Amino acid sequence: MLAAARLYAIVDLGYVAPAEIEVVAGGLIAGGADLIQLRAKGHGEAEIEGFARRLQPLCREAGVPFIVNDFAEIAARVGADGVHIGQDDGSLASVREIVGPDMIVGRSTHSPAQAQAALEEGFDYIGFGPLFPTPTKAGRPGIGMENVRGVQAGIGAKIPVFCIGGIRRDNLAEVITAGARRVVIVSDLLTAPDVRAAAAEVKSMLAGG
Repeated sequence: MLAAARLYAIVDLGYVAPAEIEVVAGGLIAGGADLIQLRAKGHGEAEIEGFARRLQPLCREAGVPFIVNDFAEIAARVGADGVHIGQDDGSLASVREIVGPDMIVGRSTHSPAQAQAALEEGFDYIGFGPLFPTPTKAGRPGIGMENVRGVQAGIGAKIPVFCIGGIRRDNLAEVITAGARRVVIVSDLLTAPDVRAAAAEVKSMLAGG
């Protein structure tokens, strides 16, 4: 399922009200999202675990892998399919001690060198970006698209590479032309009037690319 994934969607509590997480996740899934991540920056661990326990069965029923951002312990407790960690969130080995050998573990990377290091360490997939400046990572400059094709050709031949950061429907064609085959899209989907239709449009563009 991970190998076939093209659209990685994030239920980000910076854009989604807590009461709406199931509705939004359902819309993303109905539109064709292949992975769903819960990201809840600024919320306490007990709250995040509560959100995760609401989303995990919805994703399980739909057959869509459910990923928890940052918190390996929460991912393990709720029976998530995976956990995603950043560059400063420790080693793969330390995460494996918590989640075991079978859970999907992804890493954020911001350069070809970091992407290669994540591959060598044994991560199951990477996020590569941010390609453009993005409000979800305030103050972090975009890395541009000049390395997308090389990372996709090299790292992407071995593990999935999801380009991330400021990607929207209005620049997705440019990202695909640069070599991307998988993307993470956050704000453009979550702020769309029709989340399902927006996700379906992205899936169609990725299939065409």
